[in-house]
Amino acid sequence: MEWLSEFGAIAAMQGFNGLSVFCVLLLMALGLAIIFGQMGVINMAHGEFLTIGAYTTYVLSSLTEQYAPGFQPYYFFLAIVLSFLIAGAIGWLAEWAMISKLYQRPLDTLLATWGLSLVMQQAFRSIFGAREVSATLPDWLMGSWNPSENVDIPLNGLFVMALTFVLTSTIFLMLYRSRWGLQVRATMQNRVMSRAVGINTKQVDRMTFALGCGVAGVAGAAFTTIGSTGPTAGSLYIVDTFLVVVFGGASSLFGTIASAFAIAQTQSISEFFMSGSMAKVLTLSTVIVILMLRPQGLFSIKVRK
Repeated sequence: MEWLSEFGAIAAMQGFNGLSVFCVLLLMALGLAIIFGQMGVINMAHGEFLTIGAYTTYVLSSLTEQYAPGFQPYYFFLAIVLSFLIAGAIGWLAEWAMISKLYQRPLDTLLATWGLSLVMQQAFRSIFGAREVSATLPDWLMGSWNPSENVDIPLNGLFVMALTFVLTSTIFLMLYRSRWGLQVRATMQNRVMSRAVGINTKQVDRMTFALGCGVAGVAGAAFTTIGSTGPTAGSLYIVDTFLVVVFGGASSLFGTIASAFAIAQTQSISEFFMSGSMAKVLTLSTVIVILMLRPQGLFSIKVRK
C-alpha cells in the first residue's frame, strides 16, 4: 500500500498547487468581475495591472535590499498596499481619460483597452527591460510546512491563500454591506434611475474601475511569490480570467469564486496526467460544453424585468 500513500501525497500537493493558482486567478477575476460584471466594460488591459503590481513588488524589493536591508522581513506588506494604490491610480486615470468616453460601445472599449495593453507592455520593456525579474521574498515566506512525512506545503502558498481570503471578504463587505456597494449595484441595474435619485454614476464608475484595477495589482504582488515577472506576465492570465468570470456568471462574485476554484483545480490535476497544453484544452472544452447548456454561467443574479 506504499504506492497508494505516495499517490495520495502527490495528489494532495498537486491539489495545493492548484489552490495557489486559484488564489492568483481569483484575485485577477475579482477585479475583472467588478469591472466587467458590474460595469459591462471589457478591459483587455486587465492583465497589465497585474504586471504593475508585480513590478511594484520587485522595485520595492530591490530598494529594500539596497538601502534598508533591515526592513526586508516587512517590505512585502508595504508592497501589497503600494501595488493596490498604484494600479488603482493608473486605473482611475485610464477610466477618466479613455473608458468614460466609450460606455455603451463594447467593441470600441475592447479595441481601446487592447491598445492600452500594448502600450503598457512596451512601457514595461522600456523601463524594466525584456528579461524576466524576480522579487526577493522575505525569509518567512520561504520553506514549507510538513503536515505529514510525504507532504510539503509551501509557506508562500499559505500566505497567498490568507491574503486572498482577506481581500475577498473585504470586497464582499464593500459591495453588500456599504453605501458605496449599494450605489454600485443600483448603477449596474438601472443607470438612469440611479442618476435620477442623486447617485453620481460617473464617480461610481471611476471608483469601481479603480478598485478592480487595484485588486489586479494585489494579484500581481501575490504572483511574485510563485513566478517571475516580465512585460507580458499579466497577459498570460487574461484569457483564463475572462473564462472564470463568464463561466461563473458575469455579475456574481460567488460564481467567480466557484469557477476560479473549479478551473484552477481541473488544470492542476489534469497537468499531473497529461501535458499542460492538453490540460488547458480539456478545461476549455469542459467549460464550453457547460456554457452551451447554461449560457448565463454557473450563477446569475435574478433581477426584476
